[in-house]
Amino acid sequence: MPLTRRTLLTAGGGGLLIAQARAAPNSPAQQAENAPQPITGDNKLRIAMPAFASDPFFPADGAGDKGIDMELARGIAAELGVEPVFDRSAVTFDGMVKQLMSGQADIAIGKLSRTLQRGRSILYSRPYAMLHQGLLANRLNLARITQGKPPEQIIRDFSGDLGVIEGSSFATYAATTFPHAQIRRFAGWNTVVDAIRNGTIDMAYRDDFEIKKLMVDDPSMTVVARSITLTDKVDTIAVGVRPDNPHLAAFVDLYLDLARGQQVLNTDEIIARYRLGSKA
Repeated sequence: MPLTRRTLLTAGGGGLLIAQARAAPNSPAQQAENAPQPITGDNKLRIAMPAFASDPFFPADGAGDKGIDMELARGIAAELGVEPVFDRSAVTFDGMVKQLMSGQADIAIGKLSRTLQRGRSILYSRPYAMLHQGLLANRLNLARITQGKPPEQIIRDFSGDLGVIEGSSFATYAATTFPHAQIRRFAGWNTVVDAIRNGTIDMAYRDDFEIKKLMVDDPSMTVVARSITLTDKVDTIAVGVRPDNPHLAAFVDLYLDLARGQQVLNTDEIIARYRLGSKA
């Protein structure tokens, strides 16, 4: 059959129809393949949180579900449309990070500080709280060390005994912030405070919120100890996310932006909430 303009148009139209037919999904399997994939599996969000308490962020395991971090975790799960499942087996902050690395948890929410070392292994959301780093110093030991000089002049070259909590971000920070100090690691904050009280260590290193909270709980500490805020050092608190789920990390950021209005809590706001909760 001779090729005419009509024949070419007909052939061209047929080719277009064939191309369209190939491009369109023609089975439920193809439609499912092209559909957006869920962020979490099994309709559950596995949330790592420490076994111990850190008011007003989270209570001890089995002691209720109130707190800044509890509300944040449940809010994220609700917007995802999944069930929040809490894993409270971690006994240190680094323990939560290990759960993310192993895939045992999808997110970690528990006053988790951002550090470069942790950032090599997990994903982080943007901060939802920003604190200053601080020191709690035994007054007698500090007077002996400073010998009348302002503490600020000797802090950076501090070479005494510095207490930190094992498995905390401050155990990581200590080596670079105080390279001349003798780092003493303790299992928990209460044992660090006891060491300050009896003069076994010279200073303790933690965020300024926990130090100020200590003074609220026990005003007698002001007799034996003094707090020092490191205004040029910040401790940013964020949600940790398992490293193989960047979509979930992006969703948590979106939640913080849209549902929380990009709010970043500071020490004074958290202390005010703590005081209010302690009166309840």
